[in-house]
Amino acid sequence: EPPRAVAGSAWNKRTGRSRENEPERPEERLKAAVHYTVGCLCEEVASDREIPFSKQTIAAISELTFRQCETFAKDLEMFARHAKRSTINTEDVKLLARRSNSLLKYISEKNEELTQFNTEQKAKKKKKLEDDNTKSVAPAEAAAAGKDGS
Repeated sequence: EPPRAVAGSAWNKRTGRSRENEPERPEERLKAAVHYTVGCLCEEVASDREIPFSKQTIAAISELTFRQCETFAKDLEMFARHAKRSTINTEDVKLLARRSNSLLKYISEKNEELTQFNTEQKAKKKKKLEDDNTKSVAPAEAAAAGKDGS
């Protein structure tokens, strides 16, 4: 039997736990995920450099990261809108990264790699379709020739 829940909290039947500490809105869940990831990264750096991070520092870095991501999202939307597009594309991301030469170079290289990969995949699919069509046409022609020859 589940323990008595605190007033105002809900019981999660799936997990068997109280949901009082679980974030309910998507934004809160995203903030929690950012905080968790920042905490993991800080632990990794702390073990490498032997410099501990306080909980307050991790919380501050998490909040700063979340706010910066909100700013990035708004900027990307505005870049796409300025170009009269409803979809954000790679050029918008490059424009966002324009002040960091190393980041811009990295994004450009990754974009070229993805473009090359996608081109190769399309070529492979096209060749496979052509091969399949050739194979399926040949038996049909042979069967038709056999009927004509009788």
